[in-house]
Amino acid sequence: MYKLVTLEDVVGIPPRLFDRPLEEAALEVLRDTYEGRVVEGVGLIISVLGVEVSPEGYLTYGDANSYHECRFTALVFNAIPQEVVEGEVILVENVGITVRLGVIDGFVHKSQIFPTRDVIYDRDQGIVIAESGKRVIRRGDIVRARVVGVSYDEVKGMLRVRLTMRQAYLGKLDYIREQIEKREAMKSE
Repeated sequence: MYKLVTLEDVVGIPPRLFDRPLEEAALEVLRDTYEGRVVEGVGLIISVLGVEVSPEGYLTYGDANSYHECRFTALVFNAIPQEVVEGEVILVENVGITVRLGVIDGFVHKSQIFPTRDVIYDRDQGIVIAESGKRVIRRGDIVRARVVGVSYDEVKGMLRVRLTMRQAYLGKLDYIREQIEKREAMKSE
């Protein structure tokens, strides 16, 4: 889920930016500091959009930076447990598939791809086959999945998103359409 959040911090303006307006300098420093990073409890910072900076700052001994309190608005992505998402299959492995969710990738373990255990993986061709060839998911297919877990890898500074496609109306979009058509046909009988 994408959202706008307001954060507060103290920004250190280096001397090389002293010739710029304060907001412009602070925005550059905040973008360098936050964009592309995961902040635990907030999510992945995609972009810092605007900043309000206190004109009164302070200096510290032995440091040439000028420090100012600021409040800034950022565009953030954070997957929420139970959220339904759609994305493109970008990688097929023997342990599962990786789905591109926009700015971040999610992982579907092999036990969570199809409701059946009769599954064959072909990493070289980038496909997952189930139900004796009746169901195939290929690299490049668009799938719908549910977020089952979100964790932060502090060592790598990454957001990890775990997904499932075993529930009804989840999986490859073509198969979801088939499920809907079968349901509608049963209703009309």
